Amino acid sequence: MKRFLASLILGTSLFTPAVVLADEHRYYDRDRRDWHVWNENENRAYRHWLMEERREQRYREYRRLRAEQQRAYWRWRHEHSDWR
Repeated sequence: MKRFLASLILGTSLFTPAVVLADEHRYYDRDRRDWHVWNENENRAYRHWLMEERREQRYREYRRLRAEQQRAYWRWRHEHSDWR
């Protein structure tokens, strides 16, 4: 029983960081040559840019945008780095 419990605790402790990091992705901005972490704050900024700045009617995932649209987002984001 102790071995089973120890294995369960060890397995959980090794698996937990992978689950926590699964929500964040990194994207490279080739125009500025820097990396951006996609987290909840970035998601809010992207939704604002998509709906308010571009006046899109529907939400589209960032990864589904064309490369030029992705670069336009990062240009806007660098100009509005203080946005939430």
